[in-house]
Amino acid sequence: MNFSNNTRGIVCMLLASVFFALMTVFTKLLAGMPVAEIIFFRAVIAAVLCLLGIWRLRLSPWGHDKPALLLRGLAGMMALAQGFWLLQHIPLGAATTLTHLSPIFTTLLGVWLVRERVTFLQIGYFLICFAGVVMIQGFDQRISMLHLLIGISASFCMGLAYSSVRKLSKTEHPLVIMFYFPLVCIPLAGFTLLFDFAMPSGLQWWWLLLLGITAQCGQYFMTRSYQLAAISKVAIVSYSEVIFSIMLGFVLFGENFNLLSYTGMALVLVGVVMNVLSKNRQDQERGQEAAVS
Repeated sequence: MNFSNNTRGIVCMLLASVFFALMTVFTKLLAGMPVAEIIFFRAVIAAVLCLLGIWRLRLSPWGHDKPALLLRGLAGMMALAQGFWLLQHIPLGAATTLTHLSPIFTTLLGVWLVRERVTFLQIGYFLICFAGVVMIQGFDQRISMLHLLIGISASFCMGLAYSSVRKLSKTEHPLVIMFYFPLVCIPLAGFTLLFDFAMPSGLQWWWLLLLGITAQCGQYFMTRSYQLAAISKVAIVSYSEVIFSIMLGFVLFGENFNLLSYTGMALVLVGVVMNVLSKNRQDQERGQEAAVS
């Protein structure tokens, strides 16, 4: 049976969401371990797996657009560091929701960088997201203003990283794009281990290994998804990770929320998804106008 590229892209993004949700579980199990140490071991595993694939395919690991590749690595590391810290301190569902605001920042960056037009509807969707974030933070005593600010910062960095992936997916192999993440992380995170290192225990070695494998699988399927399908078809599917994380948090850690917190999460997802749909509609209209002219 033959499937279209869009269908394969959606399946890849669903698989990426599952693997990323599993990664959050192993991060949670490593609570107490320094975040930089988790990132270092995750990056080492990623580097080994990437280099094995690059060697097998006889690719150059350095790619073509090195500045964009380095930006992807640095932004990805900053987003991951803040996201891992949140996962160690607040429930899985809330942490995943707060770090999935990247489309909002992508749109706002577009206004600032390329003077992209924002409609009144999109402003309304931003306000819906903001109301949802306020509800999550205001009605759950486990989530402080510091957690909220770090989640927003992580989303901003993730928006930069994903924008780089989308640009690079046209010219670079997925393994090369993925390789630049550990290329940046290993020296930066490794330097911090000189000052803050805790030897992992028996089970922690397994959690670190599984975290690295699930994260690598998630990165691969996400990058492959952007290469196979139009962004408009797969971007929304990535938010299934929030649902998977809420379910895993409830089943594995007994995490639960009050009704208002669940409502806040739903508002964030609605606002983000509607913003993505609105932006896709604008892009299609501009493409049609350009074709007519």
